[in-house]
Amino acid sequence: MSPRGVSAYSQLNATVRALYSQMLAPETWSALVQAQGFDAVLNVLSKTVYAPYLEVECDEMTPRRAVYQITWHLADVYEKLIRLAPKPSHELLLQLWRLYEVDNLKATLRGIETDAPWDQVRYLLWPMVRYTTLPTAELEQMVRTGDMARSIERIRHTPYYDILVHALERYRAERNLFPLEVALDLDYHRKLSQSVHQLTGRDYEQAVTIIGTVLDVDNLLWAIRYRVYHHLSEQEIINYTLPFGYQVRDEDIRAIAAGADIAQVVKRIYPGIDGVGQLSEQASAGLKALELALNRHIVTTCRAAFRGYPFHVGVPLAYLLLNEHEIRDLTVLIEAKASGLPSETFTGMLEMQPPSDRADQR
Repeated sequence: MSPRGVSAYSQLNATVRALYSQMLAPETWSALVQAQGFDAVLNVLSKTVYAPYLEVECDEMTPRRAVYQITWHLADVYEKLIRLAPKPSHELLLQLWRLYEVDNLKATLRGIETDAPWDQVRYLLWPMVRYTTLPTAELEQMVRTGDMARSIERIRHTPYYDILVHALERYRAERNLFPLEVALDLDYHRKLSQSVHQLTGRDYEQAVTIIGTVLDVDNLLWAIRYRVYHHLSEQEIINYTLPFGYQVRDEDIRAIAAGADIAQVVKRIYPGIDGVGQLSEQASAGLKALELALNRHIVTTCRAAFRGYPFHVGVPLAYLLLNEHEIRDLTVLIEAKASGLPSETFTGMLEMQPPSDRADQR
């Protein structure tokens, strides 16, 4: 990279390294797992980077509210890193951030479909203040319309309008949110891939490895779920997945759609990955194990970005994804502790397995 490129990434890299050092250490995870109940978990988190986000009235701090509060940390770091990123890396981080906007829109549509009150929907949303075309006030007004078509009309000014309008006819015919959600997911993933391909050199190499892995995992799991859980036809599976990938090829998706042995397809793509041995169409536990193994594969891929030459977009991408997985694990832990579940029932579900060389990576 040229001296100008190093200069462009120097502040961003320093910021990410500082944020990475604040991620939960193995001893903190140990304390969280051993905590006796929800209040004890909050006490452990009060000594971490999440502390400022949990400073609300005690009688308001339900498990759902706690999860919502800690997601503010991810929102804050996204906004900070997007602001610091040079172009075109800026556009890639911005598109990655839009995943949460899409998730918020889907949660809003589910609220409308189930006639849920706004107070119930709002704490299911990711907090987004900057870099969003769908502020919370807009989502609230969508929910308050109580009607799917009228709520979509309210967002005519956004890039999601045309996507949803085209899927609305099938929604009306089936009375199912599936066509709307799939349309949003596919559009988001296509645009994320396009953002990667705007990069060059080391930025492209790092981004295609990290984002390509994320796209592959999503696409592969979509195809498997559509076949196993939803029993979609071969053509429907092809239509509702991506025709490109990093390690997952179009022929892999087509093979799954056509009825090939799923375990064999997965083994070809990821020969060393766990969670494939008991994979079958009759064993939902096997599919859950595969999903966990693939998410841990993403975590491993992200951690590798912190080794070697640091001045590239892979470092902020990796940190943001790792922070997301950390919050996902905290969500599992908080819900388990609030329900009084013993640690052995949920620790095997956590995605952030602490690496032995974590201190060296920092």
